[in-house]
Amino acid sequence: MICEKIKLWKDNNEAYLQTYILHDSKEFNTGKKRPSIIICPGGAYFRTTDREAEPVAIRFATLGYNTFVLRYNTYYGDKVIDRRNPPPPGNEKTAYPQPLYDLAQAILTIREKAENWLIDTSKIILCGFSAGGHLVSSMGVHWQDELLTSKFNVDSELFRPRALILGYPLTDYILMKKEALSDNPGAVAFQEFSNKVVFGKSNPTEEELMKLSPANYVSDKTPPTFIWHTANDESVYVSNSLRFATMLTKYKVPYELHIFESGVHGLSLADETTAAKNEHVNPSCQVWFDLAASWLKKHM
Repeated sequence: MICEKIKLWKDNNEAYLQTYILHDSKEFNTGKKRPSIIICPGGAYFRTTDREAEPVAIRFATLGYNTFVLRYNTYYGDKVIDRRNPPPPGNEKTAYPQPLYDLAQAILTIREKAENWLIDTSKIILCGFSAGGHLVSSMGVHWQDELLTSKFNVDSELFRPRALILGYPLTDYILMKKEALSDNPGAVAFQEFSNKVVFGKSNPTEEELMKLSPANYVSDKTPPTFIWHTANDESVYVSNSLRFATMLTKYKVPYELHIFESGVHGLSLADETTAAKNEHVNPSCQVWFDLAASWLKKHM
């Protein structure tokens, strides 16, 4: 396996791509190009968690995918933070659309190196969790937009993903605001801090919230999508996944949706491989990976 850290921007050390490229074994691969998966870990745009990074990449690699972990611009980078007592202001480049630009640059980088890495450029899949799910779904609905083509001066088709995999994604900031208001003061305070990181302000307008909600921009151009969530997720409400799926239905985009009865936010693989605490081991939810792998085969 070729593991390499690739910086995405000359003037920015925060965003980089970690590769997990399978060797071209002469015993069984013989030059065959492979599909690829770019994994966007969550972390509320404060940081990107390791729990949704390398372990997920390795698991997909065992199925024959070349995999990549995108460390996009986040407010605190690789610092481990206490959300109850956060450190001083961090990376201002985390505000939208910079993370989307990071993902776009990652896609272009993979395409540029596709021949050396034996990558099938028609089969680039995006996988995101939580905030990473927001980022991935944003690319899924905006890949054809002038926002990206004018920034990079390339054909929009270069950004089109083959498929999306969304784990407990945030797709609708309006829903998040409404449900947080009916929750508890701690949830409201956390949301305001998160807004400052993403929007550059604690209390964005409803128009700004709608603009950054991918569910509002689903169209017939949105790629096939696999979504999973837990019904009692207290951090990113399951209504986010339901709303995105409803919009996919409206535009007749193929999708598969799995809502598990219970489980904390941030389950990742839901087994001991990615568990930081006992609640992260959830046998009922572990099946999401096999379900996603089977679903991907239908779209490859």
